[in-house]
Amino acid sequence: MKIAKIVSSNSHIDYIGRVIDDLDVEAPPSSTDYGFAQFVSLPMGSEEMIGVIYDSKLVNPEYANYGPRLSPKPALGSFSPDYLNEQGILLGILLLGSLDSGGKINQGVPRRVVPAGQDVLKIDTAAVRRFHTDENDCLQIHYYSHVFAYAGFFAAPLLETTIKQLSLDCSETESQRLAVLTQTLAWQRTMGGVAFK
Repeated sequence: MKIAKIVSSNSHIDYIGRVIDDLDVEAPPSSTDYGFAQFVSLPMGSEEMIGVIYDSKLVNPEYANYGPRLSPKPALGSFSPDYLNEQGILLGILLLGSLDSGGKINQGVPRRVVPAGQDVLKIDTAAVRRFHTDENDCLQIHYYSHVFAYAGFFAAPLLETTIKQLSLDCSETESQRLAVLTQTLAWQRTMGGVAFK
C-alpha cells in the first residue's frame, strides 16, 4: 500500500516523505498505516530500499493566517479552483538496508540515492520478518548502531518497538537474544550512556 512520496532528505539515509492525501488518491492511507516504527519499502527498479518511520511533523501554513476570509473554506474549491489545502504530514524515514532482485538482504547504508517523488510503501509483518532474517534463518539487527547515530532521541524507543514487533514470532533462542538487547537498551536509557544528537 502506497502511503507517501519522498520530498527531500536530511542525509543519504534520512529521508522526508509527504503522506499522500485525497488530492493524490481516492482512498488515502489512514493514520494507522504510517505510525511510529512502521517499516516501509521504496522500490527502485530491481532493488528495494527498506526503511522505518521514526519521526513525523505536521505542516500547516494556515496556522498564522489570521486575516479575514472572503468565503468559508468549503466554498474556496468552487470559487477558487486553484486553491489547494497545503496542510500535510511529513514523515522522517530512516533507511536501514536493501533487498536485491535475488532476495539478498543487506542491512546497513544503501549505496543508491533515493530520488524526489519516489513512492513509499507500507510493508507487512512477513516482509519485516524476512528483512530481519539472514541466510541461516537467524534473526539479525545489524543496523542497531546506525539507528542510534541518526534517530536521535527516538533511537531507543524505535529499537524497543522494533524488538517487540520481532519478538511476536520468533524461537526461544531468538527471544532470549532479543530480551538481552531490550535489557541493554533499558540500561543505556537509565544510565545515560548513549550520546544522543
